[in-house]
Amino acid sequence: MSRGLLRDLGGHGGRPRVGAGRSAARPGRQPGVAVGRDPRGRGHLRGSGGERGVLRRPRRRDPGRRRTDRGDPGAHRGRRGGGAAGATGGRAVTRGAVVTGGGRGIGVAVARALTRSGAAVVVTARTEVEIETVAEGLRAAGRTAHAVPCDVGDPESVDEMAARARELLGTVDIVVNNAGIARSAPFLRVSLDQWETVHRVNATGPLLVTQAFLPGMVERGWGRIVNVASVASLQGHRYITSYAASKHALMGMTRCLAAELAGTGVTVNSVCPSYVDTPMTDANIERIAATTGRDPEAIREGLEEMQPGGRLITADEVAQAVMTFIPDAAASLQGSELVVRGGSGST
Repeated sequence: MSRGLLRDLGGHGGRPRVGAGRSAARPGRQPGVAVGRDPRGRGHLRGSGGERGVLRRPRRRDPGRRRTDRGDPGAHRGRRGGGAAGATGGRAVTRGAVVTGGGRGIGVAVARALTRSGAAVVVTARTEVEIETVAEGLRAAGRTAHAVPCDVGDPESVDEMAARARELLGTVDIVVNNAGIARSAPFLRVSLDQWETVHRVNATGPLLVTQAFLPGMVERGWGRIVNVASVASLQGHRYITSYAASKHALMGMTRCLAAELAGTGVTVNSVCPSYVDTPMTDANIERIAATTGRDPEAIREGLEEMQPGGRLITADEVAQAVMTFIPDAAASLQGSELVVRGGSGST
């Protein structure tokens, strides 16, 4: 039973256009970090010292005096307290957050958790009606939320989303790279289109989104980047080559960027969930049922039986793991992965 499920469930078009069309005068670019071009046409970061490809570490300041919204009249101010609304110099500053894949499942749960802690959030995904519904629901609960559509694998779409997010939030201090897709196939049946499509969303997307907001975080000396990876980023399984490889790439990016950001006040970490009870899992179950003729409920029950707790992980449980990395007190959590799997498997 488990082999069949691992074969059919992939976990969690077009070629990636990494760096294509990235502008040296991107609207809303945070001050203090210039964007140039190298001979290959790729953008590169340059600090005020003119060093190419180097993120310049800001001068250390008293955290009690630093305000993340200085120079940004559009920044939201919130209540005192922990979580995403940090008190600075006797005043509370609400952090601005962007959640990709925010229209359903884990993304919705993360947006709820962030706004509950005091953050102002932009939820983004390709399906505009879904993120509008999420944002409206959060606003109805008295929270600050906006919907901005984006295809995370398209550089121009990411640039437009980033500019709009800065207009709405003032500053973007928190990024949760949650958007992801899953495909499964035996190794010899993995097409180039499948491989590139999965990597475009799961690996290229986090790269582009993080590059869009990272300079401002480094300039302000505070930021939180959380990548929603997978247990598939820590170990291999049959028939999920494209998905697992893309999540391994995301984990590698997390660890390398964490090393670059040490001492800047910006952290980058990963959350690695097992099978989560989300619409993505529902869609995979329906696809298996359609191709095999098996009963969807029987497929779900079989998947639940594979988990030591007898159930799938919930989206709220993954969101809680994401929130572990957000507070000021989490400043030493850098390049870490928090595995959420209910006791199943080992790395």
